[in-house]
Amino acid sequence: MSFSAPGSPPPPPLPAQPSQPGPSPYQVPYPVAQQGHPYPGGAVHAAPPGPSNTLRSPKGLATALTWLLGACAAVRLFSAGVGTYEQSWLQGFPDGTHFDDLELGLAPGLTILAGLLQVLTVLPTIVVFIVWFHRVRSNGGIFRPDAFTLGRGWAIGAWFVPVANLFLPCRIALQTWRASTQRGPDGADRKASAALLTSWWVLWVLAASGDRVFSRLYAAAETVDELLTVGKLGIATDLVTAVAGVLALLFVRRLTGMQNTMATEGPYARS
Repeated sequence: MSFSAPGSPPPPPLPAQPSQPGPSPYQVPYPVAQQGHPYPGGAVHAAPPGPSNTLRSPKGLATALTWLLGACAAVRLFSAGVGTYEQSWLQGFPDGTHFDDLELGLAPGLTILAGLLQVLTVLPTIVVFIVWFHRVRSNGGIFRPDAFTLGRGWAIGAWFVPVANLFLPCRIALQTWRASTQRGPDGADRKASAALLTSWWVLWVLAASGDRVFSRLYAAAETVDELLTVGKLGIATDLVTAVAGVLALLFVRRLTGMQNTMATEGPYARS
């Protein structure tokens, strides 16, 4: 099904081609003004659809992100558990508690394992998330070009600009959320609550900041008391990150569902 952006004229009818299957809800060329426009001194040509005016389904990427973000949250919970065990283990040092060789090697080994699992899950999640984010931003530009103040390339670049990456991606996400929300049957704007997006972003910024502080303090800690204090921060950061991961998963699924509704049912709600 093809649909036009609000306020645009309906696309001109195209000749039927029974030998070819009809288009799917996604990969649908967006109507462009130049389509079928005669070039000076030549015949009438149809402008081929380019990537900037073609919807692409984010559902496959959203499915992959569901698993990846779930894995990240699980690893962070495991890391919090390791931190809790390390706290109980370190508290035995001041009172002269005896530790056998297994206990002396278990806590550091679990800490290394938790860090390795974080690297193995976070890196692919970052890559897939940015690809998904760029795709939903591109689709949003087709649904409602007037909803955006930044080009779609910023859906990738905003994540790599120091300081700006603390607010620019959220701004793009909010604009994409608005662009992916159906209008009312009468064409009036309808607001979909962005509380899920806002909650995820606040927790993500807190978790990212906590991780940076924890890494610096952990590297500088020299005494048992310092390690115990830093460990508590690490546990709190792991728990906040796990919750942020779950909210990110819900955000991905919600926004993907909104875009699927826009692509299959059109920009106007039925009721």
